[in-house]
Amino acid sequence: MENHNKMLMLMVSTFSFCLMPTFSKQNTFTTIAPNQFMQFGDTLVSGTGRFEAGFFYFGDPQRQYFGIWYKNISPRTIVWVANRNTPVRNSTAMLKLNDQGNLVILDGSKGVIWNSNSSGIVAVKSVIVQLLDSGNLVGKDANSSQNFLWESFDYPGNTFLAGMKLKSNLVTGPYRYLTSWRSSEDPADGEFSVRIDTHGFPQHQIAKGTTTIFRGGSWNGYLFTGATWQRNYNILNYSFVLTDKEVTFQYETLNSLIITRVVLNPYGTSQRLQWSDQTQNWEIITNAPADQCDDYALCGINSNCNINNFPICECLEGFMPKFQPKWKSLNWSGGCLRRTKLNCHTGDGFLKYTSMKLPDTSTSWYDKSLSLEECKTLCLKNCTCTAYANLDIRDGGSGCLLWFNNIVDMRKHPDIGQDIYIRLASSELDHKKNKRNLKRAWTVAGVIAFIIGLTVLVLVTSAYREKIGYIKKLFHRKHKKEKADGDLATIFDFSTITNATNHFSNKNKLGEGGFGPVYKGLMVDGQEIAVKRLCNTSGQGVEEFKNEVKLMATLQHRNLVKLLGCSIQQDEKLLIYEFMPNRSLDYFIFDTTRSKLLDWTKRLEIIDGIARGLLYLHQDSTLRIIHRDLKTSNILLDIDMIPKISDFGLARSFTGDQAEAKTNRVMGTYGYMPPEYAVHGSFSIKSDVFSFGVVVLEIISGRKNRGFSDPLHNLNLLGHAWRLWIEERPLEFIANILYDDEAICSKIIRFLHVGLLCVQQKPENRPNMSSAVFMLKGENLLPKPSKPGFYAGKDDTNSIGSLSINEASITVVEAR
Repeated sequence: MENHNKMLMLMVSTFSFCLMPTFSKQNTFTTIAPNQFMQFGDTLVSGTGRFEAGFFYFGDPQRQYFGIWYKNISPRTIVWVANRNTPVRNSTAMLKLNDQGNLVILDGSKGVIWNSNSSGIVAVKSVIVQLLDSGNLVGKDANSSQNFLWESFDYPGNTFLAGMKLKSNLVTGPYRYLTSWRSSEDPADGEFSVRIDTHGFPQHQIAKGTTTIFRGGSWNGYLFTGATWQRNYNILNYSFVLTDKEVTFQYETLNSLIITRVVLNPYGTSQRLQWSDQTQNWEIITNAPADQCDDYALCGINSNCNINNFPICECLEGFMPKFQPKWKSLNWSGGCLRRTKLNCHTGDGFLKYTSMKLPDTSTSWYDKSLSLEECKTLCLKNCTCTAYANLDIRDGGSGCLLWFNNIVDMRKHPDIGQDIYIRLASSELDHKKNKRNLKRAWTVAGVIAFIIGLTVLVLVTSAYREKIGYIKKLFHRKHKKEKADGDLATIFDFSTITNATNHFSNKNKLGEGGFGPVYKGLMVDGQEIAVKRLCNTSGQGVEEFKNEVKLMATLQHRNLVKLLGCSIQQDEKLLIYEFMPNRSLDYFIFDTTRSKLLDWTKRLEIIDGIARGLLYLHQDSTLRIIHRDLKTSNILLDIDMIPKISDFGLARSFTGDQAEAKTNRVMGTYGYMPPEYAVHGSFSIKSDVFSFGVVVLEIISGRKNRGFSDPLHNLNLLGHAWRLWIEERPLEFIANILYDDEAICSKIIRFLHVGLLCVQQKPENRPNMSSAVFMLKGENLLPKPSKPGFYAGKDDTNSIGSLSINEASITVVEAR
């Protein structure tokens, strides 16, 4: 069940669709000769039966395409479409070789709508069309196995197969690159492309139109410097060829049984997928962009991005933020400037950075023959040269790569990375050296202090052995296990928290959720805290408590509430969080008066912040975290109304490639639970996506999903939104909050659209959070949403959406 649903989860992002009903085949071809033609129902099959080609459609039989797919993989996975921009609108569609030997598609009376335009075929008398086991559709001389007159690999679509080449011509400009589909059911040219950029030293990139959104980096002899090594290099053999006329990149599988492909989806994400015969799934091997640090130039110029730090952006050594206030507020677009100007004549030097993805090479210079030392000398002689590195890291390194003026888009590599040397003024290098010496001195002093302290401790322990032994025993019995699980969390003395909350006075009570009351506290140092006091009847026992401490102690993101520590005394279990002065999101959006304090700009910012917090949990954190209880009351707001996801008592962590789990103990909140979890106990990242969609619709409408009933059709909030959407009346759904201009209105409608996509009935139809974030900030066409979960319309009599449950998180134990 787990693997089956994992496969379904990937369907939207990888375009694996069941595209048509079953028809009886008319003809099966292995080649097409000039006197033969193919129509709908006919198929062309490769030699070993790996690939198959033919006409297909997505739902409208008046929009037919000729494409290639894997023959024995279900659901059907399209890898290439011939007439992607010109669907056949006639049931008499035909594919054949014309008199000139070109492959053409005919559309009834309209004639030729697509042509292979194969130059040089006229001179060949015997031309045939064949589908190779690589997935390459070729026109060839029937008397020669290698003389290809035309091949589909020369015209990639959204899929990069083994043996295909990304190629850029250094003389006439770029060509032969991947282009995304316009939407999941429209293979026409989309906004995004994957190509080899030939400016400076060639590098791999994803672009939206002409704007770079992700840079895979330059070639280092093994892979592109930004690529993930560990999950690719053991199954693939990469090839990169650079000449004075062109640059080509391709890959082959190390084992012919491996079925893998790269897909560029309509939202600009490139995914490498591998088919598993064991699970019958397309499994994700890599994503690009993979995390926030992969967003091109996120941190601005002269900076470094490290996804494991918070904040993730930092200026390079010897540089400072150009706009300090913006930098502190996590707006890094201004980048960094040098503290001390370079002076070529007074001995500039270099600071080594290790394990890096090299910066943008579009303005770089390179030489394959120079050594690293010669590279350094050459850089020092040029006053505008700011950094250098090896061009090729194989066999100890070779070649020279130079950067000039500002550098951009450098990050800490997630796997191995490469060394780069950044130029600094001599005074900055001296400052760095002094800091290092001071740190070393403090380290020595610390060791000495530790030895002295340890000696004193031994003496004290000897003098008060019995008393210390008793305290240790008491501490270990009550706290050892929780501290091990919490790892980084601080264990507070219970009396300290009691005093901070005025003995849990009702005057300090902020509210009460399903797991117990929450109190405001004031520590002796003036720090304000929020204390969640778990009640014995909450359903959150020791395991849930330990789970929340363990997870929250390791998570760091601006859109997640920060856990300060915990406290345990007998049956008392306390969680201590940073205090959020603006309480929770539901405190505002469901109140007639307070809701007016959240204008549309702030509401959309809150939605975006929640999405980024979930994206971190699902993709960017060390473990893949499923929250399982996302709702408006679990979204806290800080003093600047920045949203923080809280309450991780029900969260579950996934490791490795695990994408789904199942439980007999359904826990969460009705109204926010997806159907597959509420009914069957199945949960995955798509469960959180559904809850996120509900939250989006509640923010936009100002109404709760639970308790709402459309008086005309007896629909819940999701059903009401869906009905207004398909009736093209979305403005009737949004809250009565004024907006300034039509641009804001357009954004509101787009966010509503994304919300509906997230609450679709089937998990496989919902986007993942990476796609959702791209949809929210993008402008490209979005796919059409299908019926939401718990629609409760006339065609959905089995819905459980009408259940009336209070706000508290619940636990349901189902018989199996």
